[in-house]
Amino acid sequence: MHVEVLQTLGDPTRLRIVEILRGGEHSVNDIVENVDIDQSGVSRHLRILQEAGFVRVRPDGQKRFYSLCPEPFRDLDAWVSQYRQLWEGRLDKFVEALARKRDAKKSCLETRKSSRREHHERKSE
Repeated sequence: MHVEVLQTLGDPTRLRIVEILRGGEHSVNDIVENVDIDQSGVSRHLRILQEAGFVRVRPDGQKRFYSLCPEPFRDLDAWVSQYRQLWEGRLDKFVEALARKRDAKKSCLETRKSSRREHHERKSE
């Protein structure tokens, strides 16, 4: 996993284009309608995404249609999965800590209720 991959997707406009293309193939004009930049800007971002391997282009006459390439996303998923075990382990510990805290609070409340009951019983004798 290279820093360039993260930098490529770190740009908000390119990430928005990737999100648009997630729904399938689109022409440049379709993409321009969904982002806040002009056609030349979209074309520049698409070129960067293409050079990084995230998108492919299919010419059809005068139009160019862009779609996502799955390979870099698989690589990204493999890289993230290395850290997933770390996150899941920490989340498991967090869940356990919350359960202990909940159980301690429940035990404390039950002790208070029991103490109040005993107090009321002694008063009524």
